[in-house]
Amino acid sequence: MDDKRFDPNGVIPDNGNYFGIPLDPEDAALVLISAPWDVTVSARGGCSYAPDAIIEASRRVDFFEPMAPYSWRKGIATAPVDYSIQDLSHRLRSDAERVMRVHDIGSTPYDKLVYERRLRRINEGSQTMVENIYQQSKRWLDRGKIVGLVGGDQSTAYGHIRAVAEHHHNIGILHIDSSCDLIERYQGFEHSNASIMHNVLRDIDGVKRIVGVGVRAFKPVEWERALSDDRIRLFTGQSIWSKHFEGVAWASICEDIINELPENVYVSLDIDGLTIECSPHTGSLVAGGLRFPEVVYLLGKIVDSGRKIVGFDLTEVVPDFADKTDAAIASRLLYNMCAMALKNHPSEDVL
Repeated sequence: MDDKRFDPNGVIPDNGNYFGIPLDPEDAALVLISAPWDVTVSARGGCSYAPDAIIEASRRVDFFEPMAPYSWRKGIATAPVDYSIQDLSHRLRSDAERVMRVHDIGSTPYDKLVYERRLRRINEGSQTMVENIYQQSKRWLDRGKIVGLVGGDQSTAYGHIRAVAEHHHNIGILHIDSSCDLIERYQGFEHSNASIMHNVLRDIDGVKRIVGVGVRAFKPVEWERALSDDRIRLFTGQSIWSKHFEGVAWASICEDIINELPENVYVSLDIDGLTIECSPHTGSLVAGGLRFPEVVYLLGKIVDSGRKIVGFDLTEVVPDFADKTDAAIASRLLYNMCAMALKNHPSEDVL
């Protein structure tokens, strides 16, 4: 790449890369991989189109981040999007909708054999996606890169979390979401987006702690699991807003959150963890949530505490053709996550 051709103060090129940065992944400190997948979402689908929409919207993100100035110079690169993931997702979505319909009406499948075949196809396809993302993430981690994932639904994060945890051995997950995602095999799906954190705690030894922030919609079994598992700490949306109403500063709440995290932090950010105006078209519309500046402030304070953001994901963004709000806000969140992850990274500037 000829870095003289890239002007962060000018018109950002439409080149298919996040933020229009014309940088090869081998030359960047941070690599973004994409997972255009949304097979098992039970509400509104469409987040399989999020990577392309966020790439387009990211061309309008300004590069200067006051909390991490010029960190982008260390390089943010885009790994080629594997559209076979999206093709498989679209093929399996109709099967998933039929399986979900059986659970919605609470009946025994009319044709049990057909039901079981559909469920098997979905679970096998989901495992194919998980392995694809794991291998992509591992490839760049082994080359010394920070790796971020753009989903897709949140089930896409499983393979990435597994690779990051294997690489760094001892990580804590900052899980910003409207829900806990602690349900086992939701609707029979082995890799449901509603089961991601259950699967992580069950399978991935390198994850030592999950700190849920902004969670405010949970089934009784999830609440009971969170209370009984020492690896889980919740800062619910309800408790955060109660503290706000009682005059407790967000800075103080952030300090309590950060104290629960180890040195190596993985940030898992489901867009519905924020207030609805930040993601009006996402599948899970839950009142409450964190405000955009609160998320940015929290990420900045994590890095300022001396902790390292060793990986991250941004999921559940459902772009809308007419209303660009979701993709625009997601692209700014993505840039902030990149900037914070790069802030204290020891690599040299390449841009």
